[in-house]
Amino acid sequence: MSRDITSGERRAIRGDDERLARVVLLAFVLLAFVLLAAVHLLSLLAGVEPVEYATKPALMPVLAGCVVLRGGPRLLVVALFFGCGGDTLLQLGGDLIFLAGMGSFAAGHGCYLVLFARRGPVTAPRRTVTLIVIGYATAWLVTVAALWPDLESDLRVPVAVYSLLLTAMALGALRVGVVAGVGGALFLLSDTLIAAGLADWPELPVPQFWIMLTYLGAQVLLARGLLGNASGAGTLWGALPGTDETARGCEVVVDGRGVTDRDRHVGPVDRGR
Repeated sequence: MSRDITSGERRAIRGDDERLARVVLLAFVLLAFVLLAAVHLLSLLAGVEPVEYATKPALMPVLAGCVVLRGGPRLLVVALFFGCGGDTLLQLGGDLIFLAGMGSFAAGHGCYLVLFARRGPVTAPRRTVTLIVIGYATAWLVTVAALWPDLESDLRVPVAVYSLLLTAMALGALRVGVVAGVGGALFLLSDTLIAAGLADWPELPVPQFWIMLTYLGAQVLLARGLLGNASGAGTLWGALPGTDETARGCEVVVDGRGVTDRDRHVGPVDRGR
């Protein structure tokens, strides 16, 4: 025998539908980011500057949209927009604008450091932590010492200070986990490639391609690591918060058939941390 749907059950169904709509929107925005990144990287390989200049400033805002839809921390969105500022300024050229772009990236690294600090105390053995810190510090010192004589005099101190902050960010990313740690290391590699160009060192073919490839990988992995481990919904980002707990146990009778909210999902959805 069927019964009418109560107002509470209607709200549960409506909430489930809204969450499903957000999952679909997240998939759309994530696909847009992947396509935009692919177009940008291909434009670098093909040397199509108008496409390169048009797509680069849009990359981080679209990635930030993914973070917003995943319910990520606001400070992560701010960090990505500082990355957008750096991306845009570095396209314009000139030493002062380059320094402004480097400052924008530095502000983003500061946001990341705050986010890493919120993860709580370091739980790894002290000996392991000490060895990792020594390794990153040595890498910074050796790189700066090697670059120093080949950099323009007005860039030496800013590059050294910025690279110290970048190294601290890459080191701090390890507190979040392996995924974020790899992201931090890729960011370090990407900016080292930029510094090599500033010092007129020999570069890889199409250096901007490798710089952007490692940079995009860094930002994606840092965001993914900070969003937590999730594997649901078949996407890189996992499920939206709460999509695996939608009115558990609530059964609605429609046309004489019991329908739970679980039946309404397209597929299994796990909640991220």
